[in-house]
Amino acid sequence: MSDQAQRTRAIGLGALLALAVNGVIGSAIFALPAQVARLFGGAAPVSYFGAAVVTLTIVLCFAELGSRFEREGGPYLYAREAFGPFIGFQAGWLFALSRLASVAAISNASAAYAGHLVPWLATPLGRMLYISVTLLALMLLNLRGVRQGALAVVLLAIGKLLPLGLFVGAGLYAVPATGLGPVVLPSLEGAGEAALLLVFAFGGFETASIPTEEMVSPRRHLPVALVSSLVITTVVYASIQLVAQRAVPDLAQSPAPLATAAAVFLGAPGALLITLGAVVSTLGTTSGNLLVAPRLLHALATHGQLPRALGRLHPRFQTPHVALLLFSGCAWALALSSNFGALAAASSMGRLLVFATSCAAVLVLRRQPAANAERVFTVPGGVAVPGFAAALCLLLLAGCTRPQLLATATAVGVGALLYTVARALAARSAAEARSPTGP
Repeated sequence: MSDQAQRTRAIGLGALLALAVNGVIGSAIFALPAQVARLFGGAAPVSYFGAAVVTLTIVLCFAELGSRFEREGGPYLYAREAFGPFIGFQAGWLFALSRLASVAAISNASAAYAGHLVPWLATPLGRMLYISVTLLALMLLNLRGVRQGALAVVLLAIGKLLPLGLFVGAGLYAVPATGLGPVVLPSLEGAGEAALLLVFAFGGFETASIPTEEMVSPRRHLPVALVSSLVITTVVYASIQLVAQRAVPDLAQSPAPLATAAAVFLGAPGALLITLGAVVSTLGTTSGNLLVAPRLLHALATHGQLPRALGRLHPRFQTPHVALLLFSGCAWALALSSNFGALAAASSMGRLLVFATSCAAVLVLRRQPAANAERVFTVPGGVAVPGFAAALCLLLLAGCTRPQLLATATAVGVGALLYTVARALAARSAAEARSPTGP
């Protein structure tokens, strides 16, 4: 029986929406308001809506692409179908690296937040044990089946939104509706920083496009989930920014803006609640990554672009257990090493390259009658929206730093080497299979 026939379609619309929201709202929201206040001043809450409109062009491209396929892979699949196996592999490779860096960074952030709740966890040994235990627990949860993994994502999404909702509700009630300070217009240099900051603040939705073979009605549900997650995220971000900026006039100077703001109108229990929410939020994002990233490796392996072992499914749970164990182990080692700066730099540009490739893939795939026959959703405006989205990603890439460029070039080079080796091994296996003396 094929892998496709064995997969369990357990990710419904609610779980898919939770997966997309979990991918976007992670640990960054607990520091983001200070950075946005510094860049935009009194216009900070409105800036999220502007960024959301721009990000919507990218989201709509993913929505159209997601409405075409019921195979797993997301950005890897889209690039492969549009531009061939090499570009597809590079898209999958860069996406996998970005998820690896994300899990490593967020695991450390989670340990730091947990250290505020239990000081011993802030010690080197405590940090190591916290990261090890949480990653192991989430890995085992995802190993036992897609239903368990999807349920965990839903519960953790609710767990992260509840304290944020309480923060907004209590803040709007308790904090006077004072001015937010003077409006700041970023300089030309600051505009690039602001654009990158906000685009990355809304990034992560694309993770929901990976496990398509385990979704219920993916071609119909994926576009709805992606657009809905952007709406939810925008409202959450803008509301949090409004409350925090009202509560803390010098918010731009705060190292922990949400905890500082919560302490103003909820006291010490409020600050504790926000810290607990940060722990749940980081665990939710990590769990989502452990759900989707191994399925990307599985997709690469089933196309012969990674070792076949990564394409195996667990005989009982039907999860890509080998890929999950490898990804979790690498993330664990990277998180404990604290030497993931170069990988984090490469992941920033890698995400933009994946976005650009996916947006361009819309234009290419529209020329394929077979793909168009399966399409459920079409981005309105002809070539305007995908063309603008692809150009935007390339423009943002131009603003990346020299270390980011170097790290990304290294990652692409390693990807090219892996691709060449994989093709050579596949050709050798095929030749041996055709040989009369072969196995």
